[in-house]
Amino acid sequence: MAELILHEYSNSGNCYKIRLTAALLGTPIERREYDIMAGETRTPAFLANVNDNGRIPVLQIGDRFLPESNAACVWLADGSPLIPADRFDRADMLRWMFFEQYNHEPNVATLRFWLAFVGENALSEAQRAAIPGKRAGGDAALAVMEKHLRTSGGFFVGSAISLADICLYAYTHVAGEGGFDLSAYPAISAWIAAVERTSGYIPITA
Repeated sequence: MAELILHEYSNSGNCYKIRLTAALLGTPIERREYDIMAGETRTPAFLANVNDNGRIPVLQIGDRFLPESNAACVWLADGSPLIPADRFDRADMLRWMFFEQYNHEPNVATLRFWLAFVGENALSEAQRAAIPGKRAGGDAALAVMEKHLRTSGGFFVGSAISLADICLYAYTHVAGEGGFDLSAYPAISAWIAAVERTSGYIPITA
């Protein structure tokens, strides 16, 4: 296999998804850290050589670069049990991964970043005004997850962990840092514990 390098900001849940996927698969990756608070992903060198969209994570595979966290997870997990063999289950896995990026991450992850890393006092007036909407959107996404997990097989697709779980877990388990009360979601709390019992699991701080 080609050498794998993860260009990342380690506090990011999107970057953690890739590290966690690699850990569960036993796949070694080299890590290169960028300080997004200092604009290190917006430098001419980064834009020219890593990602012209100026964002992390980027999984470097030999001399090729793959941005977008969920795409990188799919590349890593291809052919493994983290991607279901059943055709419907594979599509359902993708459904939850799209849900994560469209409904969950823009609300849950954004509030975590604003409140835990930027600080509310440093937010713009427009960002502060957006907090109630982000809170409502995040709680709505968590409610959808809670309802599904109450009747699922313990994970999002069937009874085994898949990329759907990894991608949703990354920001859900730290949602409290954005002011979300996970004690209001007992099925989510049980699912978080199940993910953390998975062989090969590593925490976001690892």
